[in-house]
Amino acid sequence: MTSRLTKTVAATLATAALLTFPLSAFGAVSQPTLSEAAVSSVHAPRGSLVSAVPVAQLTAAQLNAASADFPGTPAATYGVTAYRLIYRTIDHNGRPTTASGIVVLPDGRRGALTVAEYLHGTNPTKAAAASVDDTSTDRLVTALFAGQGLVGVAPDYLGLGLGPGKPPYVDTKTETSSSGDLLLAARTFAAKHGVALKRDVLLTGFSQGGRASVALGHALSRGEFGSFRLGAIQAVAGPYDLLGSELPAVFTGGVLPPTATFYLGYLVTAWNRTVGLYDDPREVFRAPYAATVEGLFDGTHSDEEIVAALPDSPEKLFTPAFIKQLQHPTGRLLRALRAADQVCDWTPRVPVHLYSGTKDTDVVAANADACAASLRAHGADVTVHSMGPVDHTGTAYAAYPRIIRAFSRWA
Repeated sequence: MTSRLTKTVAATLATAALLTFPLSAFGAVSQPTLSEAAVSSVHAPRGSLVSAVPVAQLTAAQLNAASADFPGTPAATYGVTAYRLIYRTIDHNGRPTTASGIVVLPDGRRGALTVAEYLHGTNPTKAAAASVDDTSTDRLVTALFAGQGLVGVAPDYLGLGLGPGKPPYVDTKTETSSSGDLLLAARTFAAKHGVALKRDVLLTGFSQGGRASVALGHALSRGEFGSFRLGAIQAVAGPYDLLGSELPAVFTGGVLPPTATFYLGYLVTAWNRTVGLYDDPREVFRAPYAATVEGLFDGTHSDEEIVAALPDSPEKLFTPAFIKQLQHPTGRLLRALRAADQVCDWTPRVPVHLYSGTKDTDVVAANADACAASLRAHGADVTVHSMGPVDHTGTAYAAYPRIIRAFSRWA
C-alpha cells in the first residue's frame, strides 16, 4: 500500500475522523488512571457510577471555532465541560464489567435538560476513545450538542477508553447495554451538578454508531433503561444491512478493498470471541496474517499500525474457503449476520432520519435504503437524506450541522 492510501484508510475508516481541526482548545483537565477503571468484586447495579473526572473545557467561542469544518452548525450558546465517567455495565455474556464514556454539560445551565447521545464509528484503539483522547472528534461532536444547551453523552463501548478487555465490534448486545447504562450513570452524575435528565433521549451515531443508535432506540422504546424513552433518531452512514448490502458490496467494488480488509479483519476476530467462527486463526486467515491479525485488534494498536500490517484486499487476508463463506454465509456466520441485521426490524414511535452519501465506499448507501424499507414495513415514519456525491466522512460533515440544528430545538 502507498503511504497516501494508508493515510486515507486510517483517517476515514479506523478512527472515523470527521475533520482535521486541532482540538488543543480542549485542554485536558485530567489524565486517565488505571485505578479509575478497576473492576471491583463488589456487585453493583448496572449503570452505577464508579468515578467521574473533568477532562476538558471549551468556551462557546472555542466551540464555534472548532466547528468550522462543519459548515452550517448553529452557533454555540454555552461553554461546556466534559467529564469522563467510569460506570458499571455487562459484557456480551451478561457478566459484570465496567466501561468508560463522556458526559458534557453546558456551563451554567441547571434544572431539567434533554440528553443527546452520540454513538461513535469504528475505532480499534483504546487510546483513541473520546474519554481519553484530547484530539477526539467524537468528543467534539458530543460537545457541540452541549453547546446548544443539551447534555451530550457518548459511550466508548466495551474494551475502549478505560474499559477492560478487548473491544467487541458490531456487537449489538453490548453496544446497546453500554450505551444505555451510561445514561443511567449520567443521570446520577448530572444530579450532583443540579441537572435532571429529561425522559426523552435524542439519539445519533456515525457508521458503526449509526446502526448502534437504531438498536439503542429499540431498547429505549421497550423501556429497558429505567424511565428513559426514545425522543428522536438521526443516524448517519450506518451498516444496517450486512447480508444484503454491505457484504455484497465488498465483492462488487462498492467498498474499497483495503477498507474492506480492515473492517472484515476487525469483525471476524471480534466475532470469533462472541460467536465462535473458528478454532484456529489458520482456518480463516492466510499466512503470515494468521499469526498476527488477532493481536492487531486487541485495542493497543493504532489504526496506522493496523493498516500497515494488513494486506490491501480481503482475498490476500482470508483463505479461499473463508472468502466463499463471506460471499455465501452459512452456519454460525450466517446466524450472526442475520441477528446483526435485525436492528431495523421494529416500529419506532418517533420519526427516523437516516443519512447516506452516494460516494461512500466504506458503508454503501444501500444500507440506509434497506433499513428504511424494513422500518417502513413495520409502520415507521422514515426519511432517508442523501448528502449527494460525498464519501463516508463527507456524509458526516454534511449531516451533523443538520442534526445539531434539529436537536437544538429540544434545548
